[in-house]
Amino acid sequence: MKKLLLIVSLICLSCGLNAQSNGRNAVIENMKKQEAAWNSFDIEGFMKYYWNSDSLKFIGSKGITYGWKNTLENYKKGYPNQEAMGQLTFTNYSIEQLGKDAIYVIGKWYLKKKDKDVGGHYTLLWRKIKGEWVIVSDHTS
Repeated sequence: MKKLLLIVSLICLSCGLNAQSNGRNAVIENMKKQEAAWNSFDIEGFMKYYWNSDSLKFIGSKGITYGWKNTLENYKKGYPNQEAMGQLTFTNYSIEQLGKDAIYVIGKWYLKKKDKDVGGHYTLLWRKIKGEWVIVSDHTS
């Protein structure tokens, strides 16, 4: 009986670790797709990985923006053309699984632009909603 409990426990632990690894990998892959969309001047494609909800929170230098549509409009205003968008690179410093459906990411963003490069840092809260990993809160500076 003790062997059976040990085996069941190990299987459960293995499944939990595998789910966490799959979540981390999915978030990393989504961020690569975001970079590719941005670098193709596809803001809507970039926004695909944000939670399409009025409850989305984007915190930037001008304060909090609530909602997917408002965040999209702010991106379009701030980056009206391909030259303004530049070439985006993400560098993740920390990816921490908070639970089976939550991942916290800390990293650096960098835009290589024709006139002047810019960059900063981000903290992202990713949640698995309806089977998809999406950003529910983005604090970018």
